[in-house]
Amino acid sequence: MPVESEPRSDDLIQPFQIDPFALRGRLVRLGPTVDRILSQHDYPEPVAAILGEAITLAVVLAGALKYDGVFTLQTKSDGPVRLIVADVSTEGAVRGYAQYDADRLDPDWDGGSPSVPTLIGQGYIAFTVDQGEHTDRYQGIVELAGATLAECAQHYFRQSEQIQAGIKLSVARAGRDGGWRAGALMLQRVPPEGGYAVIADDVEDGWRRAMVLMSSATSGELVDPDLPPRLLLYRLFHDEGVRVYDTHPLEARCRCSRERIFGILRSFPQADIEEMRREPVTTVTCEFCNTRYDFTGDELAAAAPS
Repeated sequence: MPVESEPRSDDLIQPFQIDPFALRGRLVRLGPTVDRILSQHDYPEPVAAILGEAITLAVVLAGALKYDGVFTLQTKSDGPVRLIVADVSTEGAVRGYAQYDADRLDPDWDGGSPSVPTLIGQGYIAFTVDQGEHTDRYQGIVELAGATLAECAQHYFRQSEQIQAGIKLSVARAGRDGGWRAGALMLQRVPPEGGYAVIADDVEDGWRRAMVLMSSATSGELVDPDLPPRLLLYRLFHDEGVRVYDTHPLEARCRCSRERIFGILRSFPQADIEEMRREPVTTVTCEFCNTRYDFTGDELAAAAPS
């Protein structure tokens, strides 16, 4: 991902390390990026909140990986929010969307932390790293197990990666304009050679203490536009010796284009293209950014196999 030496307060990944215990961490702060993504669709508040959490989780996980391509988080389930997709490119482009059944949403949602059992239901969460057509895709899938998306991700790490990780997410309307904001903290450690059984007692105590300190960060602090990310890290971990690194900038940017959509249409069977040509205009809407692309019958004729 691109790096910035000058700290900013919004739309960033802030890497850090707790020196005495070699714990790696990421702090994510999203302002205009998450607000733009959620505002592109007329989502009900609970759907926007759970999608915002998924986007923030995708960003914090992507920030902990070394890859060149696109990292995607997806949930598919039987709840009111049946599908969530969020992805992050190595250039820092972020996007996401949700499919939901409005009639099944709780009309009395109180604005608290989005509940996975209530909103998403039973299903799976998948993490995919796609580095291009000439490389193998990596995908990890695990059952949705937890009250929150953060708990589901921690379950995945325990079951599939044998990596100890702590994650805290927050999404809310905040600031003077009342726009959507989001924040995340992630701490992780990779098992040393010989496994966790060989870790010294003081290092184990340091991990537990760091997890307690991370948990003490309030939801409000994670999204507070007036609290710089580095100041928040100092508040939490200054006694432990926290070291910060250059930030990675983020922005809401979809990868759709007229050319990409036309390429997808060209892959359709000829019978489907001929059927679409009967209409004066065929409209394709990007599910991520809600951009509409119109194609005339003559344009679709060029898409038909020769």
